[in-house]
Amino acid sequence: MKSDAKPVIDGLSSRALSEIVHLERTRNYLQPGDVSAALRLWKEYVHRPERQLWHDYEWGNVDWYCCGSPLEARALLDTVMRAISPRSARELRQIVSRFDAV
Repeated sequence: MKSDAKPVIDGLSSRALSEIVHLERTRNYLQPGDVSAALRLWKEYVHRPERQLWHDYEWGNVDWYCCGSPLEARALLDTVMRAISPRSARELRQIVSRFDAV
């Protein structure tokens, strides 16, 4: 990804987005755009049909090796929510919780 990539997450304030940009640039385990990519991957995963989710749970999914694991993406979102300010974490948690509820 480009180093000047900005996260695109609907529903987050500019302050929260700014914190995420700062986090992505200062942490060695993140690259610019990783948080929005993780959120997108988690959103796509939870909206899959239940039978596919069950199949993934039982046998795994080989596509995860090339395209990223949605479970690792969800874990990354938890890590990010702990690393940003409580106010911004609350905003991000609200978005993630909607997907978790699916």
